[in-house]
Amino acid sequence: MLKSAGVGAGDEVIVSAYGNIEVAEAVLAVGAVPVFADIDGATYCLDTVAVEAAVTSRTAAVVAVPRFGYLAGMRPLQELGRRRGLLVMEHREEATPEPRALAQRQVHAAYLDRRLTGVRTPQACVGHTYQQYVVRVPGNGRPDRDAFARAVRRRGVECEVPVKTPVHRLAAFRREICLPETEHAADETLALSVGGSLSRRDLQRVVASCNALGGLLQPAF
Repeated sequence: MLKSAGVGAGDEVIVSAYGNIEVAEAVLAVGAVPVFADIDGATYCLDTVAVEAAVTSRTAAVVAVPRFGYLAGMRPLQELGRRRGLLVMEHREEATPEPRALAQRQVHAAYLDRRLTGVRTPQACVGHTYQQYVVRVPGNGRPDRDAFARAVRRRGVECEVPVKTPVHRLAAFRREICLPETEHAADETLALSVGGSLSRRDLQRVVASCNALGGLLQPAF
């Protein structure tokens, strides 16, 4: 898409550092330079205010990516694009779920929303498809989150760290820039399963495990 739009050498393309490396690699592949902007801490997608702050005279495009089933917030980005003369693209990494699968995820997510107290549950959002049910673990960042993940796995709860290292911290793209929401998300988030194969007993185990452990972690001061 970037190549067909004429983006190339000398251009800058604003992307998120929170997620997979492929988008930044695609920018390099056309000869352009990836510029990282911070995310919205609730949706994990590009924050429009942060994107505008990253715009320079060399900025040619913005590539937005939906995260975990949250919409990418295209409308404000497109308005910014029209105002600043930028190409705004959306790169979808996840397939649209079938209606039955989506409904089951939403039912499971609603169950967890009502009962989880040991973690911060995802922010409710119109159109959220719950590709992943991403929570925030309270405490002191990555050490507590990683310890929490090991503990719930021992209790039989499936979970994964959705983004282990932001792209701007990887050797090939390292930038000394301040992206606080991106850093906090990478340190605190944990993805729990809400797939259709989960039984009510499975969900109860998730709640019991997370609530028991969450109560042991103290907020950071």
